[in-house]
Amino acid sequence: MKEDFLHYLWKFKKFDALNLKTSNEEEITIINVGQYLELAGPDFFNAQITIGQQKWAGNVEIHLKSSDWYVHHHERDSAYENVILHVVWEHDAEIFRRNNSEIPVLELKQYVEKETIDNYQSLVSPKSWIFCEKQLVDIDEFTLKNWQERLFFERLERKSQPIFDLLERTNQDWESVLFCLLVKNFGLNTNGEIFLKIALSIPFSIIRKESFEIENLEALLFGTAGLLDSEKEDNYFKDLKFRYFYLLHKYQLEKNAIEPVQFFKHRPDNFPTIRLSQLANLYHSQQNLFSKINTLSSLKDIYEVFQVSASDYWLNHYHFDKESPKKKKLLSKSFIDLIIINTIIPLQFAYAKSQGKEISEDLISLLNEVAPEKNAIVDKFSFFGIKAKSAFETQSLLQLKNEYCNKSKCLECAVGIELLKKNN
Repeated sequence: MKEDFLHYLWKFKKFDALNLKTSNEEEITIINVGQYLELAGPDFFNAQITIGQQKWAGNVEIHLKSSDWYVHHHERDSAYENVILHVVWEHDAEIFRRNNSEIPVLELKQYVEKETIDNYQSLVSPKSWIFCEKQLVDIDEFTLKNWQERLFFERLERKSQPIFDLLERTNQDWESVLFCLLVKNFGLNTNGEIFLKIALSIPFSIIRKESFEIENLEALLFGTAGLLDSEKEDNYFKDLKFRYFYLLHKYQLEKNAIEPVQFFKHRPDNFPTIRLSQLANLYHSQQNLFSKINTLSSLKDIYEVFQVSASDYWLNHYHFDKESPKKKKLLSKSFIDLIIINTIIPLQFAYAKSQGKEISEDLISLLNEVAPEKNAIVDKFSFFGIKAKSAFETQSLLQLKNEYCNKSKCLECAVGIELLKKNN
């Protein structure tokens, strides 16, 4: 038995609410169970109940045992002075306020049907992946779709916080924020944080000024990444190195120590050399990129903006000084989809939020056109009967698994609550 189950029982009145009595045999009538805010302090705020002939308005605290009141030291906390009812599973001690007045106790276990307890135990029984994996297919589409939308925006809220942090760091320059996000996400999971440090080491005003010369952009990105630190015979390498130190002197920049970018375990097309060159070409070909991206709602238009490749040198190179078979290194559709999911959608959401605008339907519509992501979590949901048809659905499933399933928040999850309702 867990306390969150008691919260669920009280919130949805999943007990015999018509015949309640306190531990002192006074009749209880619930007028309003209160608001479940999950904040510090009592569990339910502004409840209204009648005990005996007296109507009360105040807060309700819930514990497994009455004595937990003292275990949690609520007797010392003024926030609990307005508790009008102590709801517990097992009553094992009388509880008093600081003025020595007794707090009425409702022992809930005698009012809950055995079937309800059995259903809860079934839902949270030992899992192989998630608790409800064998029951997922029983969830009706309406419930699932509504919950997916909520999950999607919860995930966007989380993703928007680093954006607002970057906004503070860049003096409210949205173009600079976009640059940082793009650079980070071009680095994928392995090089993402290193790439972000590279972006933050170069004032975006310099990127703006030097965007008309692709070699200068590459020199800045490669040099800051430490890829020009060695000595090589390659003429292209020598040219970039000369340009880099010239730009350091020109803009009075300090060469910051950044950990080495990683090539290991990457497919060649994801090598940092290729991704940094593609970034340079993107900013060489697109001016005022944020203003453009923020107004794009067509998937076709987004793909067109990101139709960039690495520079000609990289047609037959993945490393300096080492030739490879000739191949044009264009951004793939699947990579652009990742940029849409992890950069464009969160940025559009954050900007609209900062402007007080509502674009929720537009974001859902756009992401419903993007192919579903491929990863272990999405594959596992598919195995258990939840097959994602778009990136909107895969983003929702990732939020569900990471923030609810992994944290055993079944009773805060629409799927878990629906399963309990179905079983009752």
